[in-house]
Amino acid sequence: QLVESGGGLVQPGGSLRLSCATSGVTVDHYAVGWFRQPPGKEREGVSCIDWRDSSTYYRDSVKGRFTISRDYDNNTVWLQMNNLKLEDTAVYYCATGCIVATANYWGQGTQVTVSS
Repeated sequence: QLVESGGGLVQPGGSLRLSCATSGVTVDHYAVGWFRQPPGKEREGVSCIDWRDSSTYYRDSVKGRFTISRDYDNNTVWLQMNNLKLEDTAVYYCATGCIVATANYWGQGTQVTVSS
């Protein structure tokens, strides 16, 4: 089971740091991804990190603003989100995998609201 935290309400241009605790899930052979589901839209991939070599992926709209990282010792994956925009408003999830259709272990989600 994965557990997300760190969501909240922030003004445009603000920052949030999401965390994904992966305890209870063996992630050694997985990538861990962040996904989001904006209101009324489908879930989409945001960023992904390979647990073995730390290679990363970002969707175009968050490149240069979001940074994914991992903490081996604490089995945690972070998503630092800077310069947040209104369109970043969504429920954010972490999961094992980089693709919505094939990711298997999901967290319960954390709400991120960007509003002035």
